Amino acid sequence: MDLEFIERLLKLLSESNADEIEIEEEGKRVKVAKHPAPPPGLREVVMAPQAPTPPPPAAAASPPAETPASHHEIRSPIVGTFYRSPAPDSAPFVEVGSVVQAGAVLCIVEAMKLMNEIESDVEGKIVKVLVENGQPVEYDQPLFLIDKS
Repeated sequence: MDLEFIERLLKLLSESNADEIEIEEEGKRVKVAKHPAPPPGLREVVMAPQAPTPPPPAAAASPPAETPASHHEIRSPIVGTFYRSPAPDSAPFVEVGSVVQAGAVLCIVEAMKLMNEIESDVEGKIVKVLVENGQPVEYDQPLFLIDKS
């Protein structure tokens, strides 16, 4: 499949009432879906793809049952793959204990080979990273807990 083919799929989807199109050709699968505009704080950055890492056990990714009032959840605005650093051999954007300002890049969520930088919408201290590097994430899934106090 080439870029022109995918662009035609995107045009077809935008001109139709369908919400998504999925096509498999020669062992390659492309799924194109309409999604609402990304929320503020999401920037798209094109980067070289990273080698996938095996997902950790599901229990490690579950968020805490209750979030204290002083803690703010940073949630994924899109479905994709979570990356803590800009490249496999780079240090993570943030660690537990890092103090961040509003607008600071916290991670990348890759969706359809586009690397989307996820930014903090509050300032505070990173209390917990809720997702492991290379793990798939869902729309609105909590990624980080930030202590605003």
